Amino acid sequence: MRLDKYLKVSRIIKRRPVAKEVSDAGKITLNGRTAKAATEVKPGDILIIRFGSRYLEVEILDCKENVKAAEAKDLYRVLKQEKINLEDDWEVEIDENY
Repeated sequence: MRLDKYLKVSRIIKRRPVAKEVSDAGKITLNGRTAKAATEVKPGDILIIRFGSRYLEVEILDCKENVKAAEAKDLYRVLKQEKINLEDDWEVEIDENY
C-alpha cells in the first residue's frame, strides 16, 4: 500500500493530499530512510513522522484498504509520541537598529 494512502486510512493524517505533501517534503522516514508518498509500506515497518509540532513513531501492524474509524488505531502501534518545541529549532537574530 502507498504511504500516503496508509496515512489516510489509518487516520494518522486525515487527508491524503496533506499526507502526500508531508511525505514529499521529507518529513517522514520509513525504516530509517526518507519516504515519499508513493513508497510502499507493509506490516512491520517503522514510520517516523515530524508534522507541525508533533513527533510520532509508529509500527505498522496491518495494511487494509478500508477500515471503520473505530478500527483505524488497530492498524498501527505508537512507539513514541512527543510534542516538539518549535522555538528550539529556530535561532532568531534581533536587529537592534530595526
